[in-house]
Amino acid sequence: MRKKRGPAGAIIIAILVVGLGLFTYIKWFYVFSDGTKTGQLNRVSKTGYVFKTYEGDMILLGYGNRSSGGTVQSNEFKFSAANSKVYEQLREYTGRRVTVHYKEYFGTLPWRGYEKSIVDKVELADDTGGTSYGSQGEEIFL
Repeated sequence: MRKKRGPAGAIIIAILVVGLGLFTYIKWFYVFSDGTKTGQLNRVSKTGYVFKTYEGDMILLGYGNRSSGGTVQSNEFKFSAANSKVYEQLREYTGRRVTVHYKEYFGTLPWRGYEKSIVDKVELADDTGGTSYGSQGEEIFL
């Protein structure tokens, strides 16, 4: 004979299902960070075995004189592109200074890309790039 589950068993199962759904939403669909970054677009490619995704990276320059290449630091920002339209813009701007808008998630999905940061908008950046001039004509690095 099969035992009947009481209300406690149903409540535990309901809590587990809701908890699993909440974990899934936060891990793969909740936008953790939303922002922009500016740097030199280094690489963009279409890659993948089953799901073809658009991947890229750009060099984020640190403080310093960008015209002579002297910087205190530089970091690499790896990202996935949201769709083919963004990918085509990225291909056109490769090697140039761009500003990208991205959304960062806690986890990756195979059809969304290899990276947690997903770029959904790209535009060319101005060439001044953080360099400003004071009242005396001296160069100020922002």
